[in-house]
Amino acid sequence: MDFPQQQKAIGDGKVVYPPGVKEITDKISNDEVVKRLKMVVKTYMDMDQDSEEEKQQYLGLALHLASDFFLRNPNKDVRLLVACCLADIFRIYAPEAPYTSHDKLKEIFLFITRQLKGLEDTKSPQFNRYFYLLENLAWVKSYNICFELEDCNEIFIQLFKTLFSVINNSHNQKVQLHMIDLMSSIIMEGDGVTQELLDTILINLIPAHKNLNKQAYDLAKTLLKRTVQTIEACIANFFNQVLVMGKSSVSDLSEHVFDLIQELFAIDPMLLTSVMPQLEFKLKSNDGEERLAVVRLLAKLFGAKDSELASQNRPLWQCFLGRFNDIHVPVRLECVKFASHCLMNHPDLARDLTEYLKVRSHDPEEAIRHDVIVTIINAGKKDLNLVNDQLLGFVRERTLDKRWRVRKEAMMGLAQLYKKYCLHHEAGKESASKISWIKDKLLHIYYQNSIDDKLLVEKIFAQYMVPHNLDTEEKMKCLYYLYACLDTNAVKALNEMWKCQNMLRALVKELLDLHKLPVSEANNSAMLGKLMNIAKNLPDAGKAQDFMKKFNQVLGEDEKLRGQLEMLISPTCSCKQAEICVREITRKLTFPKQPTNPFLEMVKFLLERIAPVHIDSEAISALVKLLNKSIEGTADDDDEGVTRDAAIRAGLELLKVLSFTHPTAFHSAETYESLLQCLKMEDDKVAEAAIQIFRNTGQKIEAELPQIRSTLIPILHQKAKRGTPHQAKQAVNCIHAIFNNKEVQLAQIFEPLSRSLNADVPEQLITPLVSLGHIAMLAPDQFASPMKSIVANFIVKDLLMNDRAVGNKNGKLWSTDEEVSPEVLAKVQAIKLLVRWLLGMKNNQSKSANSTLRLLSAMLVSEGDLTEQKKISKSDMSRLRLAAGGAIMKLAQEPCYHDIITPEQFQLCGLVINDECYQVRQIFAQKLHVALVKLLLPLEYLAVFALCAKDPVKERRAHARQCLLKNISVRREYIKQNPVSQDKMVSLLPEYVVPYMIHLLAHDPDFTKPQEYDQLKDIKECLWFMLEVLMTKNENNSHGFLRKMVENIKQTKDAQSPDDAKANEKLYVVCDVALFVIANKSTACHLDSPKEPVLPAKFFIIQDKDFQNDKEYLSAEMRQTLLTGKPKPAPVLAAVNKPITVPGKRVFPKIVTSADITSSTNSPLTSTTINKNSNATIQTSESRAQENNENPVRKKDDVKKVQTAQNTSPASTDASPTKRRGRPPKSAPGAPTVEKEKAVAMAGGGAGRGRKRAAEPTLTEAIDIKVSKQQQQNDEGTKRQIDLR
Repeated sequence: MDFPQQQKAIGDGKVVYPPGVKEITDKISNDEVVKRLKMVVKTYMDMDQDSEEEKQQYLGLALHLASDFFLRNPNKDVRLLVACCLADIFRIYAPEAPYTSHDKLKEIFLFITRQLKGLEDTKSPQFNRYFYLLENLAWVKSYNICFELEDCNEIFIQLFKTLFSVINNSHNQKVQLHMIDLMSSIIMEGDGVTQELLDTILINLIPAHKNLNKQAYDLAKTLLKRTVQTIEACIANFFNQVLVMGKSSVSDLSEHVFDLIQELFAIDPMLLTSVMPQLEFKLKSNDGEERLAVVRLLAKLFGAKDSELASQNRPLWQCFLGRFNDIHVPVRLECVKFASHCLMNHPDLARDLTEYLKVRSHDPEEAIRHDVIVTIINAGKKDLNLVNDQLLGFVRERTLDKRWRVRKEAMMGLAQLYKKYCLHHEAGKESASKISWIKDKLLHIYYQNSIDDKLLVEKIFAQYMVPHNLDTEEKMKCLYYLYACLDTNAVKALNEMWKCQNMLRALVKELLDLHKLPVSEANNSAMLGKLMNIAKNLPDAGKAQDFMKKFNQVLGEDEKLRGQLEMLISPTCSCKQAEICVREITRKLTFPKQPTNPFLEMVKFLLERIAPVHIDSEAISALVKLLNKSIEGTADDDDEGVTRDAAIRAGLELLKVLSFTHPTAFHSAETYESLLQCLKMEDDKVAEAAIQIFRNTGQKIEAELPQIRSTLIPILHQKAKRGTPHQAKQAVNCIHAIFNNKEVQLAQIFEPLSRSLNADVPEQLITPLVSLGHIAMLAPDQFASPMKSIVANFIVKDLLMNDRAVGNKNGKLWSTDEEVSPEVLAKVQAIKLLVRWLLGMKNNQSKSANSTLRLLSAMLVSEGDLTEQKKISKSDMSRLRLAAGGAIMKLAQEPCYHDIITPEQFQLCGLVINDECYQVRQIFAQKLHVALVKLLLPLEYLAVFALCAKDPVKERRAHARQCLLKNISVRREYIKQNPVSQDKMVSLLPEYVVPYMIHLLAHDPDFTKPQEYDQLKDIKECLWFMLEVLMTKNENNSHGFLRKMVENIKQTKDAQSPDDAKANEKLYVVCDVALFVIANKSTACHLDSPKEPVLPAKFFIIQDKDFQNDKEYLSAEMRQTLLTGKPKPAPVLAAVNKPITVPGKRVFPKIVTSADITSSTNSPLTSTTINKNSNATIQTSESRAQENNENPVRKKDDVKKVQTAQNTSPASTDASPTKRRGRPPKSAPGAPTVEKEKAVAMAGGGAGRGRKRAAEPTLTEAIDIKVSKQQQQNDEGTKRQIDLR
C-alpha cells in the first residue's frame, strides 16, 4: 500500500526520534513498528508540559504520527500505540494542539474514538494500554478541543456511542469514572447538547436497552446525575417538542417519552423540573388513550417509594386526582390501582385519596369497584395503620354490592384482615379493636337471600373466624370468645348458619334412607323432591339440580360411597372422621383426565356444608371446660375483652344453640355436671339456658345417668314453681321431654301451684301461671277438670274481670317491662294461659273457645280496659290489647279454633296493627309475619298487612311491605315445590288474599262515608299497598284473575251483614276502587282469566244468577280525583293559620273532640293534666316511648280557627264522639275550647302515631280546606331544607 510522503521536521526536514528509536517507515515489519512505537510511547509518557525543548524537538514526530500511515494502519497494536502517543501529545502540547487543520483534528479524534472500543475486552493483554488511553483523555479533557470544529457533534456522538457500547460488568469503577469524566466534560463545557447526542444517552434508559445492558444504564444514570444542571434544559426542550408541540419526528425516542420520564424521575427529579407542567397539560388531553398513558406514568412517579412529587408539585397532584373521575374507564381503573402503592408508600396522602376512592367505590363499573377493594385490603394487610376507618367503611359497603365478584372480594378481604389482626393479634390490641366490627358484619351477610353469600360466610367462618385446622382446645377457645363478642344480629346469623347446615344434613340423611328402600315410582319421586331441596342450598340451582341427580345416581351404584356419606352426617361423627370422609368421597369422584370438574366442585360445596368441621363430642367437652373456668374465675376472659358474666352467659347460649344441632355430643356426665352448676347460679339467663340444654339433650339421662337425674329433678321443680317465667316454661318442657314418669312429675308441680293462686298478690302469680299454662298444653287430658275450674273461677272471674290497683296516669302509651304493673303482667300471662289451655285441648266441645274469643274481643273493644273502671294506665292497656290480639292470632293457627273465629273477631284482631301505640303495632306485625311465613296462619291474616298503608311511620310501612314480599314469595315457592289440589290452592295462592282484604277494608271503622274523597283515598292506598306486591309479575295472567275475582265479589253480598244496604254499598265501593287500581296499574288485566276464582263463603254470600250488580259506585269525577289528587284552594287566612309542623315529617289529619279528651283524661281538662301530658310527650325514653309526638297532628278545623279569631264562641260547635276499635260510639258531654284542643294535641293526648278512629266532622269542619298531595310534598321539601340549614 502506497502512503503519501511523510512530513519533514521543521528546520532540517527530518523527524527526530527519541534516543534508541530508529526511523519508523512502511519498509519495516509490523513487529518492528510496534517495537519502535512502544519506545516512542514511553518517551511521550515521560514528558510533561514544561519540557519546552523536548516539545520542540519531537514536534516533527508528533506531526508524523498523525500521518495516514499510522491512522490507517491495519494493525490494531500499531493503532493502539499511536492513539496512546496522540493522547500524550494532546496532553503535552495542551492547551494548543500541534495540529492546525480542522479536518486532521477530526480525523485524529475519530481515530482515537475507534481505538476506545478495545476497552470492551478486559482480559485482553492490551487492556492496560486501552485503559491508559481512556484515563489520559479523561484527565486532559482532550475532546474539548473539538468544540472549535464545526462538525464536532459527529465526534461526540461517536464517542458516546462507543463508550455506552463497550461498558460491561467486567469493568471496575475506575473505568466507569473515567468515562463519566470524559463525557460530562463535553456536556458541561459545551454550548449545549444536541438532540442526537441526547438520544445516545437517553436510549440507554429505555426498558428494552436497559435490560440488555445494565451497565450502560448505570453509566447513563450517573452521567445524568453529574450533569443535571446543564442537561435539564436540553431534556425540557425535547419533551416540550414531543408533548406540547407534538413533533414526534424530532427524535427516534419520541414514542418512549413516558418511559423516559419515569426513568429520569427515578434518577433525579431535578431533570424534569420544567417537564412536569407539560404533563399537567397532557392530563387534560381529549384523547382517552393519551390520558391513560400519562396517568400510568404519573401513578408510577407519585407512587414511587421515596417520591416527594405530590408535596413538591401540588397542582399536578390535584390534577392527577381529578382523573379518578375520568370519563374513560381504563383511566379510572389505573387511578384505583395506583392508590394501593400510594397508600403503602405514602400514608400521608391517604386523606387526599379517601374522597376519590369513596366515589370510585360506587363506580358503575364492576371492575373499578372490585379494584377499590383490592387496593384498600392490600394496604391494610401490609399495615392496618395505612387504611383509615373511612376506607375500611368503603369495603364494608361493598359487601352488599349487587355484583357477586365485588361482594366476594370485599368479604374475603375483611376476613383476611380479621384473621391477621384479631385472631393472630399481629399488630396488638389497638389494631384488633379498630376492626372488631368485621366479625359482626361478615355474619350479618348471612341474612342476604343469595345462596352464594351464605356459602361464602360459612367458608369464611370455617377458615378465617374459627379456623377448622386448629387443635380442638384452641378452636373452641376461639369460638367461645367470638360468640361472647358478637352483637345480637350476628349471633342470630351464626345460629341460623348452624341451623341451615343441620337442616341440610337432615335432607341428606333422608335421601340416604330412601336409598335403603326398594326401588319404586313413589320412592323415585320422593328422592327427586329431596334432591330439589338439597339443590336449593347450593349455588346455581339449575346446575346444582343436574349435578345432584348425577351424585344420587353415583350413590345408588356405590355402596361404599353411601357408607362414607352416612358416616359424615352421623351424629357421632368427629371432626377428624369428617375430614377423612370428605377426602375419600372427593377422591372417588375425581377424574384425573379432567382439568376442571364442575360436578366435583358442586359436591364439594355440599360436603363443606354438611361436614361437622367444628363441633363434636370433644369440642363440646372443651367448651364446657372453658365455661367452668369462667365460672371459677380462672379463664382469660379479661384478656379477651369479655367480662366474666358475659362469658358465662354467652357460653351457655352457645351451648344451648349447639344442643339443637348436635344433641348427641352433649351426652356425658362431665358436661351435665357443669350444667347443673350453671343451674345453681344467680344469673337467670344462665339457668334458663342450662335448662333448655337439658331439655334438648337429656333423653338418655334417666336410663344412663341416674345420679344426674336425681340431682336435676328437684332443681326443675323449684324452677317451675319459683323461677322466672322463662325458667318455669323451660323446666316444665324439660320434665315432659326427658322423664318417663312425666305425669307424676307434672302433677307434683301442678297441685301446689293451683292451690296457691292468689290474685291479691300478683307478683307471685306470674311464674305459676306460666307453669300451669304449659302443663295444661302438654298434658291436657290429665289436668282437664282442674284446669277448667281454674280458668272459670280464678283466671276470668277473679283476675281478668277485676282491677285491683290504680295504674300510673302519666299519659304514656308504652312503658318498659320493668314499669308494667305486676297485676297487668299477671293478666297478660292469664291470657296466654287461656290460649295454651285451648291449644292443648284442640277441640271446642265445651264451647270454651267461643267464650275465650268473646272475652278477647271484649278486651280489644274496650281498648284493654275490660272492666271500664278507668283504673288501668294507658301503657298497661296497650299491653293487654297486644296480648288479646296475639291470643286470637295464636288460636287462629289451630284449625278447630280458626273455624269458629267470626269475621268481627278477625277484624278486631287485624285492627291491632293500626293501634295508636307504636310498640303494639310493631310487635303485633312481627308476630303476624312470623306465623304467616311459617304457613301457620290462614291466608286471610295476610290481608291485615294492607292496613299498614295507614301507619304514619315510614319504617313500619316499609317493614310491612317486606313482610308481604317475603310471605308471598314463600307461598309461591311452596306451591312450586309442592303441587297442591285446587281446594288447598285457595288457602295458599297469594292472590286469594284479595277477597279477605276487600272485606276487611269494607268494615274498617274509619270507612264511614263511601263517597268522601279522603276515606276513598285511604282505601285506595291500602288496596295498592297489597296489590303492588301481588302485581309485580303477571304470571299466568294473574292480573286478569285479580280483576275477575273483584268483579265476582261485586256480585255477592256481605255475609257479615247481608241485609245491611250500607254495609253492602261499602263493599261494592271498595270493589270499584280495587278495579280502578288494577285497571290503572295493568294493561293486561282485561284479558280473560284462565281460572274461575273461588270466594270464601264465610265472608261472601253468592247470589242467584238473576242478581246483577252493574252499578258504578265511583263517579267519573271521583275516579279522576283519585287518580290525580284533589286540588287545593289557597285562601289567605288558611295559610296564615296553618299549624307549625316538624320539618320533614308527614302530616296526618286528626280532629280533636271532646270525646278524645274524655277518653284521654276522663275528667275536665286542667292545666295540671296538660302539663302531665306535655311532660309525657317530651320524654325520650327507651322503646320509642316518645313515638306519640314524632308525627305532628294537623287538625282539620282551619275554618273553626278563623271563627275563633273573630270571637266566635267555640262552645256553639257540636262535636261528634270518637269511634274506638269496634266499640259503639259514646256520647260526649261537650266540645272543648280551641285552646284545650291545642293543648291536647301538643300533649299527645290520644293523638299519637298510632291509628286513632276519626270523629264525624262537624258542620263547620265540612268547609275544611284540604291541602293537595303536591302542595304537601312542596311544604315537606321546604321544611326539610329548613331543617338541613
